[in-house]
Amino acid sequence: MLPEQLIERCKERIKPYACEGFVYGKGPRHPILMFVGEAPGETEIENGIPFSGRAGKEFNHFLDHLGVTREDIFITSAVRSRPYKWGQPRGKEKRKYNRTPNQKEIAAHAPILDAEIAYAEPKVIVPMGRIAYWRLLGENPRMEEVTGSFITSPIRELDDWDKNTYRITADTYTLFPIYHPAAILYRRRLETAMYEHLDRLKAYLAIEKKDKSP
Repeated sequence: MLPEQLIERCKERIKPYACEGFVYGKGPRHPILMFVGEAPGETEIENGIPFSGRAGKEFNHFLDHLGVTREDIFITSAVRSRPYKWGQPRGKEKRKYNRTPNQKEIAAHAPILDAEIAYAEPKVIVPMGRIAYWRLLGENPRMEEVTGSFITSPIRELDDWDKNTYRITADTYTLFPIYHPAAILYRRRLETAMYEHLDRLKAYLAIEKKDKSP
């Protein structure tokens, strides 16, 4: 799907940082939805399947609620490697833990997401969580202020790899930001709002399906 030369360059760019492994984004061309997450976790790095860990189970519930399968959508993230930090719980061995990617790590893999969006040409981009939202729109609002609403806007694409700067695309896109599935795991109070938002997205999908029917 993407040039292997591009993938290798992005892998080289992220080598200076505490990140490991690589997981490819997956999905068809012209999907009705492209989900953009933050970065793979330990499980995803081991099996190469996006959203297959604990948050992935919650993500699967999202898809079931929407009435779509993984074959219908494109799944990717701002960073394709796992950012980690070392920790040592009391009485246990030192081990790696997931962490939020920093701006330099996001920029290192930015050309991948740019290329995936250009390739897939998704009907709707669904940024999940604040990292994906910031990567695409360059803003960092409280997620409850932006989730569950359709946004029509240009997005950001990498401009200068050495300076980690972005430019605004000439094209506009339809985005529908939602909470990251992991947020539901740690804050169950968000679940009601999350599924209300998914209902809005489901209604949109129903209209799209109806418009395409003969």
